[in-house]
Amino acid sequence: MSIVRGLLTWVTFAVITTVQAQQKQISNSDLMSNKLPENLYNNLPTVLKWIDDEQVILYQKLDKDTVAKNYILDIKTGAFTETMMGPKTVNGVEFRNSGLANKPSVSPFGKSVMVWDKDLFYSNNGMETRLTNDQGEEKNPTFSPDSNYIGYTKNNNLYSYDLRTKKEVQLTNDGTGTILNGYASWLYYEEIFGRSTYYRAFWWSPDSKILAYMHFDESKVPMFPIYVSEGQHGYMEKTRYPLAGDKNPEVKIGMVSPDGGNTIWADFNAKDDQYFGWCTWKPDNQALLLVYWMNRGQNNLKIFVVNTTDGSKKEWYNETQQTWIDLEDRVGGRVNFLKNDKGVIIQSDKSGWNHLYLYNTDGLFRNAITSGKFTVTSIGLIDEKNEIIYFTAQGRENTARTDLYRVKFNGSDLKRLTFGEYNHAKTSLSPGGKYFITTYSNAATPTRMSLVDNNGKLIRELGDMKGAETGQYALAKTELIRIKSEDGLYDLPALVTWPGNMDPNKKYPLLLSIYGGPNAGTVTDSWSWSANRQFYANEGLIQVSFDHRASGHFGKEGMNYLYHNLGFWEMADYTTMAKWFIRNGQADPAKIAITGFSYGGYMSAYALTYGADVFTHGMAGGSVVDWRLYDTHYTERYMCTPQNNPDGYKSSSVLTYTDRYKGVLQIVHGTS
Repeated sequence: MSIVRGLLTWVTFAVITTVQAQQKQISNSDLMSNKLPENLYNNLPTVLKWIDDEQVILYQKLDKDTVAKNYILDIKTGAFTETMMGPKTVNGVEFRNSGLANKPSVSPFGKSVMVWDKDLFYSNNGMETRLTNDQGEEKNPTFSPDSNYIGYTKNNNLYSYDLRTKKEVQLTNDGTGTILNGYASWLYYEEIFGRSTYYRAFWWSPDSKILAYMHFDESKVPMFPIYVSEGQHGYMEKTRYPLAGDKNPEVKIGMVSPDGGNTIWADFNAKDDQYFGWCTWKPDNQALLLVYWMNRGQNNLKIFVVNTTDGSKKEWYNETQQTWIDLEDRVGGRVNFLKNDKGVIIQSDKSGWNHLYLYNTDGLFRNAITSGKFTVTSIGLIDEKNEIIYFTAQGRENTARTDLYRVKFNGSDLKRLTFGEYNHAKTSLSPGGKYFITTYSNAATPTRMSLVDNNGKLIRELGDMKGAETGQYALAKTELIRIKSEDGLYDLPALVTWPGNMDPNKKYPLLLSIYGGPNAGTVTDSWSWSANRQFYANEGLIQVSFDHRASGHFGKEGMNYLYHNLGFWEMADYTTMAKWFIRNGQADPAKIAITGFSYGGYMSAYALTYGADVFTHGMAGGSVVDWRLYDTHYTERYMCTPQNNPDGYKSSSVLTYTDRYKGVLQIVHGTS
């Protein structure tokens, strides 16, 4: 920061202080009890569902005297009509076809099934029927596409229930405490499939004739004891948990008819050291299963087409990188098949940035659709008729902002559809792409919502979070700033909330709140006022959210710095940030605090040991203090195995630097 910029900063603070002195103050007691002024901020509408390109259902209040209701907005006239319509509902309750064990699965025909008191209950037009009544607990009930069957697991076996014959069929018979059929092992649930799947590991074919499922053998995975503190004495719980370098579960992929019969196994060797991703079906042939495969080193992704009639497989896609590839499905879909055999759109970060590529349906590359130093974050809509893709991307205008774009299949005519110096955090496209609704803000502008057409023309304002009394109160100033990395390669983003009534002759405590993991940035140029943040500003804290080079702002190119070397580059950038505030006279070097949970807990503990010459206070929640003690899939993605990268594991461990510990570190952990 130059001397001139430093002087300008303090002039700005002087002006802010003068203005704040003329504004109302919200007391700390009111902030702590959440007693905020009634008209400080407004609630924005919620987009529930597009009916078509001309009508959308919004949940909102039309004026201050009415309660929020569902309304249909007519795009052409701007008229609002009250409606009972909304997202898919069953008996007035909204559900998604999630297959969760504790939520209903809703069929396309409005039927629903759920687990209650460990058994299956079926609802059709308000009539409820109990389907099962035994000691086993049914899990993840999921309708077949034609709604004639329900698939689920029980006692680690796979079952189907035929609603026409009212017959339950047990499809597998070898389920035990270590053999799981259609029910994921902990490692796959936590690190590959995701928690939202609730351990489900089976997939209906589009024609409802096949249930594909994964068979897990956990017998060689080490057992990990977990003490649960519930009750007077607590108890021990045991989980098959593979630490870095340990044996993983062995996995097979089977296909079986919901009416029973023999399982046909896909042609993979379960003894190989490998991972499988979430399975999908090839839409042009309902008997072909797409299986995502990855080696233990996680730098080679292959997609196989598996024939469900005999289990034979054919390699369809093959990608290798020098570092790692994420096995988890890309946001918006890694693979998107076009209709009528017109091609496939695939997402990949092989260039150093996540982009879209067009392939033939046989897997032959045709052309890149997007390119450049920005990250495609999701596909909003594929208009096959006009060969246009609508997608969101981060970093083309500003790495802390997301925008909506459109581009042709051949990569031409790329156009930004969102507007202004804003972060368009959420966009909702109409079914044909004629309009979209965007929710947007920046650090200085409360969130707004607008209706926009597909040329980027603003049609109608739908809401503004700024209330009638927002300007009457002395609210903490938050701004996005950039801090140059020590090696000069990156302008690292920081979202800073300054203390109220700052004194240019005084130094203030600095509180850095982070998560810190690879591709897990938290800094966006967005409005984010809260009572808690205002309270800390009143108390005189500089509050900072800061993202390092591997946080996602700088694509896979930035993430690659962490390969085999967790901790070092994150801490290098955090240290640069803290020194920037100290050097510019705002932060008290004796009060530099860092806090975070999970990976943020690791970084906080690392900061008070490896980085203790800069960081003086820390709160580390749920910390990974040594990567040898974390699971295989997540850890080895970045670090390889301890056997193959002993120096990396040593340098990344908090325990290596305990002799450097100084300051104050609070360690927080859960009770289970």
